[in-house]
Amino acid sequence: MAQFAVAICLMVIIWNVADGPEALRILLNADAVWLVAACAALTVQTVLSALRWRLTAAQLGIVLDPAFAIREYYMAQIVNQSLPGGMIGDAGRAVRARGQAGLLASGQAVVFERLAGQIAMFAVMGSAFLFTLVAPGGFEWPQWLAIPVGLMIAAALALPILVLIVTRLPGLIGRKARSFCQTVGIALCGRHVLPRQVLLSIGTTVCNLSAFAFCAMAVGAGLSLVAIIALVPLILFTMLIPISMSGWGLREGAAAALFPLAGASASHGLATSVAFGLIFLISVLPGLVPIVMRPNAQEEKI
Repeated sequence: MAQFAVAICLMVIIWNVADGPEALRILLNADAVWLVAACAALTVQTVLSALRWRLTAAQLGIVLDPAFAIREYYMAQIVNQSLPGGMIGDAGRAVRARGQAGLLASGQAVVFERLAGQIAMFAVMGSAFLFTLVAPGGFEWPQWLAIPVGLMIAAALALPILVLIVTRLPGLIGRKARSFCQTVGIALCGRHVLPRQVLLSIGTTVCNLSAFAFCAMAVGAGLSLVAIIALVPLILFTMLIPISMSGWGLREGAAAALFPLAGASASHGLATSVAFGLIFLISVLPGLVPIVMRPNAQEEKI
């Protein structure tokens, strides 16, 4: 309930700061064609994510049928969007896929799959940030945003070095770190698996960014390519902060704050983010089908 309350409070604040009535007017006049395109992009994203999970799990000794992986991923998405925390659905698919190799391997497959997607999104944002800093006439980063983004990128680049240092420590910590890195290497970085991991993760990133850009187009706030790859990841990353329901409020606040940097209004940012959140919910509705049918299947077995 606390996360739900946080989301409501944030939305009320943003409604007042970003001219909520104007955002609502913009949203009600959104172009349905672009919204359908956004829904299609998010649908493809879910399917690609499920295939990435299947690929990751296979490296850890878990063979998943493609239909099973897609069905489970849809179920996880609908649960993540409906309950606080944003990870309960992922925990559920780890539990249901534990039969072949145990809960540890199943959980690792889920965590590493999600990690691969976030790495790809972060790599796109980081590359855009560094490019726009040095490109003549590129995107102008205000100091209040450039400093924290730069520090975040520096920390991400330093993280592998820190992990490498930890793996060289003696004792239990070093052994655990080496085991973890070895497992990550098997799941994501093997010679035969890495190219497919990269392609699937780039695909999910493109779908997510495209869906948000399509929502912006729907409300009349077309974003430049630079804005899409530099600012939209920052907006979407707020959904990972587990203090509200599925990022509601945080995402809208970020969009309202960052859209003016791309030449659009805060109201357009709010309308775009709300449209994206609603379309995301619509795109994962197929996840309700196995949830509704599962009790019936259990009754039939009994």
